[in-house]
Amino acid sequence: MELRDAVGRIGVWSREFRNEDPAQAGPLRDAAAELEELGFGAVWIGGSPDVTVAEPVLAATNRLVVATGILNIWQHPASGTAAKTASLLDRHADRFVLGLGVSHEVLVPQYAKPYSTMVAYLDELDTATPPVPATHRVLAALGPKMLRLSAARAAGAHPYMVPLPHTVEARRLLGAGPLLAPEINVVLETDPDRARHAARRHARPYLERMPNYTNNLRRYGFTDDDIRDGGSDRLIDALYLWGDEARIRDRAVEHYDAGADHLAIQVVRADPDPNPPMPEYRRLAAALID
Repeated sequence: MELRDAVGRIGVWSREFRNEDPAQAGPLRDAAAELEELGFGAVWIGGSPDVTVAEPVLAATNRLVVATGILNIWQHPASGTAAKTASLLDRHADRFVLGLGVSHEVLVPQYAKPYSTMVAYLDELDTATPPVPATHRVLAALGPKMLRLSAARAAGAHPYMVPLPHTVEARRLLGAGPLLAPEINVVLETDPDRARHAARRHARPYLERMPNYTNNLRRYGFTDDDIRDGGSDRLIDALYLWGDEARIRDRAVEHYDAGADHLAIQVVRADPDPNPPMPEYRRLAAALID
């Protein structure tokens, strides 16, 4: 089965499934099983996770694809990543996808030549014993070079924190075949002020500390005025789908129409919570899954 068919049209992007507290193991298994029952096709485990974090979600489900969203290549040597990936693919019927990214210079002391480093990392995955198949890896691609590399050396791209025009351009650069699975932020809140307040709280660390995202946003016409102070209304409205289920569905359809194959929905809540947002997932499943 092609990766596009395996992940389906809609998945969830979640940091909550990284929780390794033994007391949370049961609730997280139940949450993963319910996501599968609701019809989501994939869980993208966020926040530079090691490959091993996928194991509990895979073990709790039968069809769900589980992906790293995104493994930081500076933190995880390719040889170990390849061995762990092979083990998961062997034990869980090819339901694991290795998402790879170069992170940000401010977060990685040894950061240098990110594109060349990614190419070298992919070379190591190709020559590992056993290798990591290109069909089971995607890249966190923002700019044109990394998007083209996603088409040439992986199954596709999993961009993070991108506006709709990026989806259009990503599809053009990838071509028709590769998977395009952007992460999409969703705030289930109809009041504009409350929705934007929650979105700004979430966006601020990215806009203040992670220049790969802000440089990419400038490619699509956003200015320093848009980026400062947690983001202008124009920027927040471009990066966050907020409103009721009908409004969010309409905006999700725009990404599909622009060329996205799969949307990895990240629920943004007004108050931080270590537990998966199951009430929101249930509402979104009813609205987004046909």
